[in-house]
Amino acid sequence: MSDRPNKHVYEALGMSRVTIIDGKVIDVSDPQLKYCPLFNKYRNITTIDKQAVKENFEFRIKDFGMCTENRIVRNGDYISFGVSEILSKAIEDGVIEGAVIVADGCGTAVVKEAAVVQGLCGRISGLVETSPLNVVLDAVGRDHVLDPETTPIDQVKGAELAASKGMKRFAVTVAIADDAETIRKKFGSDVIIVAVHTSMVKRCDAEKFFEYCDFITSCASGHIRDIADSRSDIVIAGNKVPMVGVTEIGKELILNKLVAIGKKPWTGTPERDDPAPML
Repeated sequence: MSDRPNKHVYEALGMSRVTIIDGKVIDVSDPQLKYCPLFNKYRNITTIDKQAVKENFEFRIKDFGMCTENRIVRNGDYISFGVSEILSKAIEDGVIEGAVIVADGCGTAVVKEAAVVQGLCGRISGLVETSPLNVVLDAVGRDHVLDPETTPIDQVKGAELAASKGMKRFAVTVAIADDAETIRKKFGSDVIIVAVHTSMVKRCDAEKFFEYCDFITSCASGHIRDIADSRSDIVIAGNKVPMVGVTEIGKELILNKLVAIGKKPWTGTPERDDPAPML
């Protein structure tokens, strides 16, 4: 491992940029969102400001060791319905062999164990830079990351790594629309592509996500919601941060998870509880 500081950078709660070095929050930018229905529901955060962001990240570091060697790497569902919950169930059901995910301590990784997907991804989002953590690398396997010394984030290369391991049916999370297109054209329909961290996407990129992804998390994106609202051939789950099933397999994975938790697709009621302001 390098002697450099252990640094992790997120675009997360409220689209604030948060820098963590050696387990301490050292910088928080002004958030662009003032309200997130999920953080209101699960953490009682009614107004997002810099102090709320800092306190939430400090809570996560203390609670499950985020960005530290105390990291909890295996877990069950944290919220009832999200990307990691859908993918974990798909692995458990044998629908996919594993998932190409992004997490603190490993960067892009190919993960075959449902509990590790959920443990690493269930309570984080918007990771843009990370440093190695032994506890995480031990859990996923150093040969299942792009580089255990530099822990880069590159989902196209992650898909290539999964294929090199002999995986045929796997999922990949993407935050860049061009990555979705590249992966789809290279691997075809056998790979399940999931759009995440979509709050700031441009309209053209939102349209590309709908063209190449199997399901999409709407985050605080007005464009994603607008496109979803205009289509009758999709499945929408949730009224807070809707999950949008686009392809048949995308709809199937969403519906499978809904059935498992005793829920049904969203039909317009209850009224949507959107982030504010929409981006």
